Amino acid sequence: MTMPRLSHRARSMPASPIRRLAPLANAAREAGKKVYPLNIGQPDIPTPEAILGRMARFDAPNLAYGPSQGLPEFVEAVRVYQQRIGLPVETEDIFVTTGGSEALLFVFGAIADPGDEVIVFEPFYTNYNGFAGLVGVRSVPLQTRAEDGYHLPSEEEIEAAVGERTRAIVLCSPNNPTGTVYSREELQRVVSVCQRHGLFLVSDEVYREFTYDGLSHVSALEFDEIADRVIVTDSLSKRVSMCGARVGWIVCRNRQVMESVLKFGQARLCPPTLEQFLAAGLNEVPESYMRDVITEYEARRNVVVDALADVPGVLMRKPEGAFYLCPRVPVDDSQKFAEFLLRDFDVDGETVMIAPADGFYATEGLGRNELRIAYVLNRESMARSMEIFTRALAAYPGRTA
Repeated sequence: MTMPRLSHRARSMPASPIRRLAPLANAAREAGKKVYPLNIGQPDIPTPEAILGRMARFDAPNLAYGPSQGLPEFVEAVRVYQQRIGLPVETEDIFVTTGGSEALLFVFGAIADPGDEVIVFEPFYTNYNGFAGLVGVRSVPLQTRAEDGYHLPSEEEIEAAVGERTRAIVLCSPNNPTGTVYSREELQRVVSVCQRHGLFLVSDEVYREFTYDGLSHVSALEFDEIADRVIVTDSLSKRVSMCGARVGWIVCRNRQVMESVLKFGQARLCPPTLEQFLAAGLNEVPESYMRDVITEYEARRNVVVDALADVPGVLMRKPEGAFYLCPRVPVDDSQKFAEFLLRDFDVDGETVMIAPADGFYATEGLGRNELRIAYVLNRESMARSMEIFTRALAAYPGRTA
């Protein structure tokens, strides 16, 4: 009997470089090993009491559907938050989504038709490719280089990537997976290209607050000349350690975009009700919470950077934000090295799980000697992880010159 074939999108959807090694990690744990998970951006910092404490105040008799655009209480919390950080928007400019993931999926679906293209700077968050692919949109990669700290290419190079079917340029700053923070001048290059060619600028600003060494984040919403073409996606996952709550949002001043997004939202009914109720406490979180979080992550970053600084063959630039580092390492294949760590290597029964960087590229062959490290564990655990990691590099059979 002939089986019906799956769709092209199902067959071409890449496995996540962040999660594809989970079976090996599970096997290592079952064998009695301790695995330090540096593959995924899951903060270990507690969620603020101002948010979790609202659980006791939820007194509805059941978890009912909410409005498709989001609970009014949470929408207002986002509006106040935007005002507080100096990026004021109207209530109508906000649409609540099931995490930042759905925000990106809805945005790609609203601004591009099957066969259209969006420009992405690689390495990029792997799910940009997946979400674009789900709606038939092609990601056109524009490479950034480890030697340059993964900063953006020239305006001329960005311009050269624009084609007849280009609909948007996608940015993420502070960046996942590189930790790079783009300057105002870098964003201006992208803004100028968008302005000349009538493109949308999709700005993923999930890591907005996570900047170090005195740097500050520049939002795409600050560029008035393309105010009607900027679409910001955001989430509470990292900011207040709510990854599992799946609460995100879109900010856009373009009424047509927001009307289209609403239709998609109505089709999926509503974002999570209880989680939005909890997240409405966003502006009750004391400012000291975020200051302490940033101080802690900056210290964790320094632990990793210091540990790798003198390792032969490792090329890296100190990340400026987020909580990721994307070094080039002396291995033949970072996927094989990641497997080696989980399957064949340990130090006193302990090993490390990292994310191979090839999955953060769309260009075939790139990223094979790069990897992403998420410094999301406490300083002691990060120091131990780096000890194991560097010893594994020295022991790996596929080590290169």
